[in-house]
Amino acid sequence: MSSPLASNAPQPTLYTERLALRPFDVRDAPDVERLAGAREVADGTLTIPHPYPKGGGEMWIATHPPAWEARTLATFAVVDRATDELRGAAGIMLSMPHARGELGYWIGVPFWNRGYCTEAVRALMRFGFEALDLHRLEARHFTRNPASGRVMQKLGMTLEGVHRDAFLRWDRFEDVAVYGILRDEWIRG
Repeated sequence: MSSPLASNAPQPTLYTERLALRPFDVRDAPDVERLAGAREVADGTLTIPHPYPKGGGEMWIATHPPAWEARTLATFAVVDRATDELRGAAGIMLSMPHARGELGYWIGVPFWNRGYCTEAVRALMRFGFEALDLHRLEARHFTRNPASGRVMQKLGMTLEGVHRDAFLRWDRFEDVAVYGILRDEWIRG
């Protein structure tokens, strides 16, 4: 079997106790538009539009294979392992020359507060450190969304600082908390 970094290696599927993290399929597009398009989900992210445009899910999914082939981004559908029902998305924006990745994720509102996000991101971290041989993973969240920060804390990430008014989202400047973890810290964790 080839390494995930080999140019011809397909994006793998990752498994947890309850979830599978698999490449998105065009059949997921309507669920992406419905789940990600909820105002509560879009509001906690930098780039998800609201309302989510019809056809936008399919367009977004079409960007995933070229990004994986270029090894700049690995985006996974977070699905129920038994039913394949979409719960959300998780990904790593890759900077391979620096052995670094930035984690990103969202979970649909009907699936909040069930531990899916922590479970999915834990699998993504393992993939980043073990399969992709990354040295550092980082993540950030709007400070007004402390639930996202709690996921990072549960996974052993360290708060490294707050960037004040770092992003303009929906006509307001947002402070973002930045978390990081190094491979050695993750191994010891």
